[in-house]
Amino acid sequence: MSKEITSRSQDYSQWYNDIVIKAGLADYSAVRGCMVIKPYGFGLWENMRDALDKMFKETGHVNAYFPLFVPKSLFEAEEKNAEGFAKECAVVTHYRLKADPDNKGKLIVDAEAKLEEELIVRPTSEAIIWNTYRDWIQSYRDLPILVNQWANVVRWEMRTRLFLRTAEFLWQEGHTAHATKEEAIVETKKMLEVYADFVENWMALPVIKGIKTPNERFAGAEDTYCIEALMQDGKALQAGTSHFLGQNFAKAFNVKFSDKDNKLEYVWATSWGVSTRLIGALVMAHSDDDGLVLPPKIAPLQVVIVPIYKGEEQKALINDKVKNIVSELKANGISVKYDDSDNARPGWKFAQYELQGVPVRLAIGARDLEANVIEVARRDTKEKKSVSIDGIGSYIQTLLNEIQQNIYNRAKAFQQAHITTVNNWDEFIKSLDEHTGFVSAHWDGTPETEEKIKELSKATIRCIPLDNVQEEGKCILTGKPSSQRVLFARAY
Repeated sequence: MSKEITSRSQDYSQWYNDIVIKAGLADYSAVRGCMVIKPYGFGLWENMRDALDKMFKETGHVNAYFPLFVPKSLFEAEEKNAEGFAKECAVVTHYRLKADPDNKGKLIVDAEAKLEEELIVRPTSEAIIWNTYRDWIQSYRDLPILVNQWANVVRWEMRTRLFLRTAEFLWQEGHTAHATKEEAIVETKKMLEVYADFVENWMALPVIKGIKTPNERFAGAEDTYCIEALMQDGKALQAGTSHFLGQNFAKAFNVKFSDKDNKLEYVWATSWGVSTRLIGALVMAHSDDDGLVLPPKIAPLQVVIVPIYKGEEQKALINDKVKNIVSELKANGISVKYDDSDNARPGWKFAQYELQGVPVRLAIGARDLEANVIEVARRDTKEKKSVSIDGIGSYIQTLLNEIQQNIYNRAKAFQQAHITTVNNWDEFIKSLDEHTGFVSAHWDGTPETEEKIKELSKATIRCIPLDNVQEEGKCILTGKPSSQRVLFARAY
């Protein structure tokens, strides 16, 4: 099975595509730039979604749903946001087709069915949501509004890649409204911490928390906070963002409230989101040349059991024993599958479940029954050992926790080994070309220098770390004074 996957060292991009396709996460579709998320991939997304949704609700948020279509006039009302997404928008201009009388079977746009106002297929929902909030908010008693929606969005990308960049993708987008600037900033930072908690403790992927430069922030935001992760090829990937929107959208849509002194004020806003690109991050950060490596906490399937037998008599004995093992594992909250199908040999099944990244594989045969043991193979290290069937539930639960931690530790060690501090341009370019990963360097703080560095090196400022140490230095490009280092990287 592993021979079907291109090695990382040979072609990292093809390796990624091979795993996504052959592990059954997604497939290409008949729609340009769009993907089909297959059941195994969607099961992974469901586990991620459910964990995040619980975290959102624990922090006081509720779910709602808003329309897929945004009237063009609403979208244009917030100029910065409209300008930021203008090149990526899909636009609906007509609402029906009709048969071409001169060409049987061909459908053409009905000229008489042109919409009075064009509709934007949402690339993000600030416009439609803030137009709605205007009707929901009159007084400080109506605040805060802490709403999230799970939805799909469309951004007409020219270059697409499964999960990482597709014309349509799934995500969640939180949109909150507050009475004060301070409360909105607290919300923005709180949701960044929620994302960091999820990515590190569920996805086993270490991140760097930071704030974006003005050039890189979300269109229409006053500040954009982010978490940045590092992939195995040394490129960075933005894993989540949380935006302090100030009063920009409230002013654009005239959303005011009466404060406690009966004075009219504009509402303060935030928005925040993560998407199915997190599945791409998961693949690129942890997997190997044999397939997926999935953290147990979000794996669609945590344990698979494969019987090894000769004849129906042996299989019947194994079935009886496995039935009890399955019950014990489920009692410990572990998702488990007993694969006793006879359409493939055990060796093929082993390779298939390895490809799909199932954290633990159990194998049991007639000799194992006699000795009251079962073979345990862990996906992260490929280690195999025989353990007693007695107490197997608690043993596997402990093992899954060990695997989760080991995957994180491995990724953390990789991240730490790929953060390089440089002090001049030559060191900067050498680090990007040879060492890869994050490069910590001084920048003079101007957007012009930031753009020039990007043009010359293909590297962007990923973030200004929140825990940055203030230190005097000189910009790597201009030599002008700088008060702190920022993190550069080439990125997805």
